[in-house]
Amino acid sequence: MTGPVNGTANGLDSVPVLELDPLIDDPGTRIIVCCGAGGVGKTTTAAALGVRAAERGRKVVVLTIDPARRLAQSMGIDSLDNVPRKVDGIKGSDGGELHAMMLDMKRTFDEIVEAHADAERARAILENPFYQSLSAGFAGTQEYMAMEKLGQLRARDEWDLIVVDTPPSRSALDFLDAPKRLGSFLDGKFIKLLMAPAKMGGRAGMKFLNVGMSMMTGTLGKLLGGQFLKDVQTFVAAMDTMFGGFRTRADATYKLLQAPGTAFLVVATPERDALREAAYFVERLAAEEMPLAGLVLNRVHGSGAARLSAERARAAAENLDEGRIVDQGAGKTGGRGSRATAPNEPSDSTTAADTSTDPSALSNEAAPTADKADVHADSDASDASDAQDIQQLTAGLLRLHAERMQVLAREQRTRDRFTALHPEVAVAEVAALPGDVHDLSGLRAIGDRLTAGRMPSL
Repeated sequence: MTGPVNGTANGLDSVPVLELDPLIDDPGTRIIVCCGAGGVGKTTTAAALGVRAAERGRKVVVLTIDPARRLAQSMGIDSLDNVPRKVDGIKGSDGGELHAMMLDMKRTFDEIVEAHADAERARAILENPFYQSLSAGFAGTQEYMAMEKLGQLRARDEWDLIVVDTPPSRSALDFLDAPKRLGSFLDGKFIKLLMAPAKMGGRAGMKFLNVGMSMMTGTLGKLLGGQFLKDVQTFVAAMDTMFGGFRTRADATYKLLQAPGTAFLVVATPERDALREAAYFVERLAAEEMPLAGLVLNRVHGSGAARLSAERARAAAENLDEGRIVDQGAGKTGGRGSRATAPNEPSDSTTAADTSTDPSALSNEAAPTADKADVHADSDASDASDAQDIQQLTAGLLRLHAERMQVLAREQRTRDRFTALHPEVAVAEVAALPGDVHDLSGLRAIGDRLTAGRMPSL
């Protein structure tokens, strides 16, 4: 039998409640990072938190890396780009504001080049074919540029709260791994080998190039083409002075994520794969000593009739189908066809006797009597049809309830497995909305559910 699914009986009673209003109200909270598996509602959660924080007096910027543009649409903005855009329609006092932006990976990379290289070298880099490929889609570039943009926003000190929607990566860990992966690429033997001729210069450099590059061009040149290798070498020579800056900024942003003013929110749905990824991320954050605020459990289902188990609902539906609950006998309808004799009204036998001697009376009275019988028959048939429709509808609703209770039971078991592994992680349950979020009102509704903490007891 399906057990209770309210907040006190589903294994969450001993787990701390994640209270988000105190988190976003705290002026010491400067960065909130929403992370988790793909498709769990990170973008909506980040946007809802941004709206709520702004309407409670914070100056907020929401940085999304989601290319689906749902954030712009829900905030009433035609489009988002690499520049923060102010969101109109924010209610509240105390000077709260909301800005939103969507990471433009290539533009962010271009800005770094333009800011850390002279005009001539910057032009050479930006026009380099290898750089154009690297900045547009090199593995890990999006995640690294998200870190770069976060560092830029924090350095400007224009907003007192930055909410980050992490990239929709294959793994939620890519966001944390990106600086190290890009650093490993820049420190790799391949890059160092390509940098050596430029550093040595002159004939020594050419000699090294002829000897050291011959093996590489013999194999990679056939695979990738000699022009590709020349583009890479030109890019490396131009970027040489900037490589150290990449690593330095990546390290600084990584430390920023470890700082007390940062809070990570792991977002998940009550599904096995999403919570498995969430558990892995919780463990990784702990290993990296990054501050975890808690788990946002999104799209949790509930029921207003949780006391009616799935088994009992199915049994009741079967009984209705088999006619064992509703009385299908004549019942009330059986009495509708028999008309009681009123005072001073002749009985059926008297009427028959009187009309037997008068053919005209017989013909005049027979039609109305037949009509009345037809009306009663039609009424009885209509009542029976209505009763059958009600039975079928009720049975269908009972089956839907049984299916809902099965969903609740499955979600409960999945939550219980997570909380058994990580009982120290605070949890906020967000009740599922009946539809998608398309505007600020929808984001406010999500914010209300986010800060409710737990699903209400049923």
